[in-house]
Amino acid sequence: MHALDSYDYAVIRVVPRVEREEFINVGIILSCERSGYLQARIELDEARLRALDPGIDIDSLRRHLDTLPRICEGGAQAGPIGLLPQRARFHWLTAKRSAIIQTSPVHMGKCGDMDAILEHLLDRMVRTPR
Repeated sequence: MHALDSYDYAVIRVVPRVEREEFINVGIILSCERSGYLQARIELDEARLRALDPGIDIDSLRRHLDTLPRICEGGAQAGPIGLLPQRARFHWLTAKRSAIIQTSPVHMGKCGDMDAILEHLLDRMVRTPR
């Protein structure tokens, strides 16, 4: 039987007007150091976001959100942060900020299938129930 791996995750949030502290969850960053897994998935619900801020620049926001999966992948195409070790990239991505893109506190769990847990977290924390 395969042992379960520990993982850490944070929810990616968009806070269009930081002073109001209203946000929507738009993605997940999932890390498993033991298996070398570091992924970010973004699913931006534009209608929900426009309900908080009708004038938000969606194109600019998408460009910024698109950098998160690239940083997870690592390498020179992700800039200087992409050259850091995997765990350092996770900590950089989940560091506290008071900007339009923020993350929740880091949470932990155990799992044998990181792709499945990423889907589960997106269903539970990001996607609107249908």
